[in-house]
Amino acid sequence: MNLIVSLLSGFISAFIGITPPGLLNMTAAKVSMKDGKHHAFWFVSGAVLVIFLQVYLAVLFARIINARPDIVLLLREVGFGIFGTLTVYFLWIAKEPKMKKPKIKKYSKKKRFLLGMLLSALNFFPIPYYVFVSISLSSYALFSFDVASIFIFVSGAVLGSALVFYFYIAFFKKIEKKADYLLKNMNVIIGCITGIVSVISLMNILEYYLR
Repeated sequence: MNLIVSLLSGFISAFIGITPPGLLNMTAAKVSMKDGKHHAFWFVSGAVLVIFLQVYLAVLFARIINARPDIVLLLREVGFGIFGTLTVYFLWIAKEPKMKKPKIKKYSKKKRFLLGMLLSALNFFPIPYYVFVSISLSSYALFSFDVASIFIFVSGAVLGSALVFYFYIAFFKKIEKKADYLLKNMNVIIGCITGIVSVISLMNILEYYLR
């Protein structure tokens, strides 16, 4: 049962983290439209390979941190400050983002694979994101840092990422208008997510001090 929870946790975390229109999923969609789905899947394969390594390293790092309650508390306090600031910024300060369509040139399958790896490697968001997610799940006894659970969690994250990429590749023309809508409202969406995370972090901090 715990392994199923780990798989679902990784899958849902990845699905939430990568669904908003970004450089990786938008590039995968554009490659599909320009060169065909086969080339796009090579691009995704490269991106997913790096995501696997990033999530794995993030969870290993989280396991080290999780063994130090004082560091976990410090990270929660820092995280509360950061996410609280981000919530205020995205809901009341940030300007509406504009859609920037990635420029796509024709390349071979091998170069598409390497391009996917490169763009994914340049995205540092997954590492702190999965560190925070795995530690938070562990605090609620929804995840443990044993070898099997880590592997299953990472596999779930890879599957979730791959599924989102597939949706962008297969249905981009149908969801392009919705993607524009999501992008226009991205600040509100991100602000709400960071707000929820801030509340959860605050609850964890208060729970620690009230023990």
